Amino acid sequence: MKKWLEPMSTAWVGVATHKLRSFLTILGIVIGVAAVISLMSIGRGAQEDILSRIETLGSNLITISPGSFTFRGVGGAAGGAQTLTIEDAEAIAEQVPYISAVAPSYSSNLQVVAGGENMNSQVTGVTPEYMSVNNLEIASGSFFTEFEYQRGARIVVIGSEIKETLFGDADPVGQQIRMGGIIVRVIGVLESKGQMFGSPDDAIFIPLTAMQQAVAQPRTAQGERVVSSISLTVSDEKQADYVVAEITTLLRARHQLGPLDEDDFNIRSMEELAQTVTEATGTMTLLLGAIAAISLLVGGIGVMNIMLVSVLERTREIGIRKALGARERDIWIQFLIEAAFLTFAGGIIGVIAGWVVSYIVSSTGLVSTVVSADIVIMAVSVSVGIGLFFGFYPAWNASRLNPIEALRFE
Repeated sequence: MKKWLEPMSTAWVGVATHKLRSFLTILGIVIGVAAVISLMSIGRGAQEDILSRIETLGSNLITISPGSFTFRGVGGAAGGAQTLTIEDAEAIAEQVPYISAVAPSYSSNLQVVAGGENMNSQVTGVTPEYMSVNNLEIASGSFFTEFEYQRGARIVVIGSEIKETLFGDADPVGQQIRMGGIIVRVIGVLESKGQMFGSPDDAIFIPLTAMQQAVAQPRTAQGERVVSSISLTVSDEKQADYVVAEITTLLRARHQLGPLDEDDFNIRSMEELAQTVTEATGTMTLLLGAIAAISLLVGGIGVMNIMLVSVLERTREIGIRKALGARERDIWIQFLIEAAFLTFAGGIIGVIAGWVVSYIVSSTGLVSTVVSADIVIMAVSVSVGIGLFFGFYPAWNASRLNPIEALRFE
C-alpha cells in the first residue's frame, strides 16, 4: 500500500506547490470535457426527441406512398405519380393477413376561410379508420363516424395549429368554414403532436366521400379512384416484414409490373424510419463529440507542456532522489500519476460543468438534452487517457535523467 501512497503524495505535493499552473492545466481539461458532454448531450437529446415523436405515430404503422422512391438514397419523388387507389387499399385489407386496419387518404391544397381569417392549407380526405391507424387523439369534439362517412357529411376535424390560426382562443367546434367550393362544419380538434414531418397539427381532415365533392378526385385509366397514400397497422409487429412482402407482391400484381420493373410505390414502416433516424442522429452525435474532443486534445498538449516545464524545474530534485536510491520506475510513476491526477480532476469538474451547461440549454426549451452515463464515463476516461498519453513522454524523460548531471543542473 505504501508503495502506491508515496508516489501519489509526492505527485500531490508537485501539483499543490504550483497552484496557478495546475489550475490552468486543469482548466484546459475542464473546458474540453464540458464541451464533449454538452454537445453530445444535445445530439442525444435531439435523437430522443425525434424518436419519441415517431413513437407517437405508432410503432406498428406502415405507410404506402405512390411513385418509385428510395428512402435512404436519392430516388424519385414520392407521391409524384398516381399509382395508388382506394381499390388497392380494399384489396390489401381483404387479402393480406396480420392487418388490423387500412386507411387510404387523398390530400389537396385548398383555400380555407373562417370569418376574417383566410389561409391555404392541406386538406386530407380520410376514412374513419384513419384516426386509430395514425394514433390520433381528440382534444375537443369528436372524429367522424362510419355513418357520417358513408353519407358524405360535410364535416371536418382540424389540427391544433389550424385552430389557432383560424379561431384563436375561441372554441371552433360547431363553427362553419368555407373550404374550396363547399362549406363544412368543424366537429373536432386534434391533440397536438408537435412540429415534425407529417404532423397532423397543421392538417384538416374531412371524410373521403365528402372530399370528392370539394375537389375532382383523379382516376386511373381503369377507372379506379386515386389516393395520396395508404396507412395501415399490423396486428403482430413480428410479422411486419411478412406483411410488407405480401403487400409488395399484391400491389405489383395489381399494377401489372414485370419482373424487371421497379416498384411504382414505396412502403415505409415506422420501425425502419426509427432505425434510420437513430443511425443518422447517432452519427451526428459522434461528429459533435469529435469536434468537442479537439479542445480535449489541446488540453492534453497543455498537460504535456506543463509536465515538461515541471521536469525542467525539478531536475535537481530528481537527481537527489535518484542519488538516494530512487529507481527510474519510481520517478516515471510519480510524474505519470501527477499528469493523471490533473486530467482526472479536470474530468470530474468538466462533467459537472457539462451537466450544468446541458441543463441550462434544456431549460431554455430550444432543444432537449440527455446526459447519459456512457457519455460521462467516456468523457472522463478520455480525459484520463489523454493525461496518461501526453504525460508519458515527460515522465519517461524525467526517469532517464542522469543523477550526476541532474545534481549539477542550475
